[in-house]
Amino acid sequence: MFLVGLTGGIASGKSSVIQVFQQLGCAVIDVDVMARHVVQPGYPAHRRIVEVFGTEVLLENGDINRKVLGDLIFNQPDRRQLLNAITHPEIRKEMMKETFKYFLRGYRYVILDIPLLFETKKLLKYMKHTVVVY
Repeated sequence: MFLVGLTGGIASGKSSVIQVFQQLGCAVIDVDVMARHVVQPGYPAHRRIVEVFGTEVLLENGDINRKVLGDLIFNQPDRRQLLNAITHPEIRKEMMKETFKYFLRGYRYVILDIPLLFETKKLLKYMKHTVVVY
């Protein structure tokens, strides 16, 4: 199986490129979707975020208030790093689970749509190829 990292700026055409890969029979994993998934109530990252940043980052239904959390970390690199240290390992675990599922289903190529692929650097070593859409 080949893992292909796909990245690019906002409105660069990544969705169109993903559609082409899907039409060619490739599996696609959207890491943004995973990032929202791992912070849902009941997941370890959610619990840890509330422990570290307090209940003021919660909506009434218990979901993370992304705007409030974003405001807390926007101009504070140390707090942003702390949030990343909480969420990134959980996101990587979910990516590995999904990738393994596709492997078991016989997919030859798995495209990982990772917006910050080059910025985070940790995932690059797992990619057979990278595609940058601009």
